[in-house]
Amino acid sequence: MTPERKIPERRSRKARRTRDTLAQAAFELVLDRGLRNVTVEEIAEAADVDRRTFSRYFPSKEAAALDSLRGDGDRINAALRARPAPEPPLLAYRRAVLDWLADPEAEAWHRRPRIFELLVVAEEEPTLYAVFHHIRVDAQEDSITIVADRLGVDPRQDIRPAVTVAAGAGALLAAQAAWVRGGRPDALPERVVEAFDALAETAKEAWATGAAGAEATEEAAETEATP
Repeated sequence: MTPERKIPERRSRKARRTRDTLAQAAFELVLDRGLRNVTVEEIAEAADVDRRTFSRYFPSKEAAALDSLRGDGDRINAALRARPAPEPPLLAYRRAVLDWLADPEAEAWHRRPRIFELLVVAEEEPTLYAVFHHIRVDAQEDSITIVADRLGVDPRQDIRPAVTVAAGAGALLAAQAAWVRGGRPDALPERVVEAFDALAETAKEAWATGAAGAEATEEAAETEATP
């Protein structure tokens, strides 16, 4: 490797360390003192950098505090890419989420120290929750692309990938909300299974109701058409 190539790599590693240090400082300060009692300047000071350096990495203290959650969407999407091609897309999404939860190296939310506390705070603080929403949306955009590739369609023309991801991500969000409000940090996997089971059951009921309604409509139309 040439010296010229080593310099950008060292800078990249240093930038990654600075970002991680800022994110960890924000994470700990927000949990220890509360979001409203922490300033950007205090986060920067705890990370031993100035306010200008903080602003190069994060637009707000909320974004810094939640930065550790961004990688989870990437991990779920990596698991989604790895699912067998014949699997129906929604089933693949469900199993990708369960793969993430079961992987000890991924350190899903119920395995990672204080993430439960962070999401409890996010439920209570609107500005923190708004940033969490944007993190989820970014991950979902990637999920839509992956599902579209699995189906061999253009997601700009075919709505199925977006509908699939919206349903799966909605189940995950419902599970996360129930987990946080339930007060049991170890219960996330069972809440996820419960949410996806509920989604499947609701889909079956909706299909059955819709089919019955369509049959009734057809019978009524045939009756009216009979002389």
